[in-house]
Amino acid sequence: MDKSQFVNWFRSASPYIRIHRGRTFVIQVSDRVLRSDGFTALVHDLALLASLGIRLVLVFGARVAIEAALDEKKLDSRRHNGIRITDPVVMGVVKEVAGRLLLEIQAGLSMGLGNTPMSNSAIRVNTGNYISARPLGVIDGVDFELTGVPRYIDADAMTGKLNDGEIIVLPPLGYSVTGEAYNLSAVALAADTAIALQADKLICLVEQDELSALTDGWQAGQLDQEEARELLARLDEQSGGYQYLKHALEACINGVERVHLLNREEDGAILNELFTRDGSGLMVSSSAYDVTRQAGAGDIGGILDLIEPHEQQGSLVKRSREKLELEVDHFTILIRDGVIIGCVGLYPYPEEGMGEVACLVVHPDYQDTGHGNRLLDEVEKEAREQSLDNVFVLTTQAQHWFLERGFQEASLEDLPMAKQGLYNYQRNSKILIKLLN
Repeated sequence: MDKSQFVNWFRSASPYIRIHRGRTFVIQVSDRVLRSDGFTALVHDLALLASLGIRLVLVFGARVAIEAALDEKKLDSRRHNGIRITDPVVMGVVKEVAGRLLLEIQAGLSMGLGNTPMSNSAIRVNTGNYISARPLGVIDGVDFELTGVPRYIDADAMTGKLNDGEIIVLPPLGYSVTGEAYNLSAVALAADTAIALQADKLICLVEQDELSALTDGWQAGQLDQEEARELLARLDEQSGGYQYLKHALEACINGVERVHLLNREEDGAILNELFTRDGSGLMVSSSAYDVTRQAGAGDIGGILDLIEPHEQQGSLVKRSREKLELEVDHFTILIRDGVIIGCVGLYPYPEEGMGEVACLVVHPDYQDTGHGNRLLDEVEKEAREQSLDNVFVLTTQAQHWFLERGFQEASLEDLPMAKQGLYNYQRNSKILIKLLN
C-alpha cells in the first residue's frame, strides 16, 4: 500500500473509528478459530479494537475439541436433534476442554510482541461466574442431563469490568445455585449475553459452509428482521447456519442493533466488517440498514465531503460551508452505518408551486444500486407534502438520468422568476421539469 492509498483508507475508516468508540461488541468464535493459524491474527485484531475504545466480550465454543477429547478417551456422546446429551462423564471432559481453551485465550491476549497491535497493550482479561444456567430438561422424552441454557446473566457486574477497560472472556459453561455446571451452546450464550448487555453488535465467526447456506439463500449482504424471518422459514433446522440466523434474529428482536455473521477463515474479517462501508459476510439488523432523514447542522461536514468532488469536476455549483449552514434544512440525506452516502436538496418556490431539486449525489461506491431513485422519491414526496405542483432541475451531465425518470425538457421561461435571474449562461445547464400530479 503506497502513502496515498493509506491516507485514503485511513480517511474512509475514520468515521467508523469515531462511531464504534465506547460501544459494546460481543464476539463469538468456535474452537476451530482458536486452534487455527488465524488465532494470532484474531488476538491482534481484538487488541486493536480494545485500543480504539471498543468494549469487548469474547464467547468461545468448544464443540470440536470436546469431540476430539471424547474420541481420545474412547467415550461415547449421544445427540438428539443435533444437541449433545451431557452426562456427568461427558461433563468432566467439557470442563477440562473449556478450561484449557480459556487458558490458551488468556495467554494469547497477554502477549506483548513488538511491531504488533499487542505491543505495550497491557490487556486485562476477565472471566467469572457471570452466567447462571438451568437444565435444558426433557424434550421428546429425552433427558439432556447437564446440557443447559442460560438462566440469568449478570450484566451489571460485566458492565463494571467493561467500564474498567477489561476484555471479558466467557466459556460455554453456566452454573446453578446448587453448584452444578452446565454445558451451553456458545452461539446461544453469545446472543443472550448481547441481549443482557444491550450490546451494539453481536459478531459471530462461522464456518464458510454455514455462511454459504445463508448467503446462497439470500444474495443481499444484509437482512432486516422481516427478511431474516423469511430466510429462516426456508432453511432446514439441521442445515448449516440455521442456529446462527435463529439467534441473530432473536438478538435483534430483543434490542441488539446489528448481528454480523462472518467467515472465520477470512483474515481480518472483523476489521473489514467494522471499518469499511460494505464489510463482509452477512448482517442482520433490527431496522433498515440505509436510512433517509432531514439533514441537520451536524451533517454539514459529511455533505461537503460528498459534493466537493462533483464541485471540483464542475458538475455541481460550488457551495461554501457558510452557505450550506444556512441551507442545510433543505437537504435530505441517506445514511449507511452512520455515514452519509447520499444527499439531495429541495428549494421550494411556493408562489409558483415549484421546487428545485439540487445536489442529488450518491457516493461512487453506491451508484447504480437504486439509491439515486430513493433520494429522488424522497424529495418528490416532500414536494407533494408542501403542495408543490412540479419540480425542476438544472443539470450539465445527468440529463438522461432525469429524463428516464419522468422529467421533460423545458426553457428558462418555465422557471420561477427568481430562479431565472440566477441562471448562469456560462454553465449552460439543461432545464428539466417534472409534473407531480
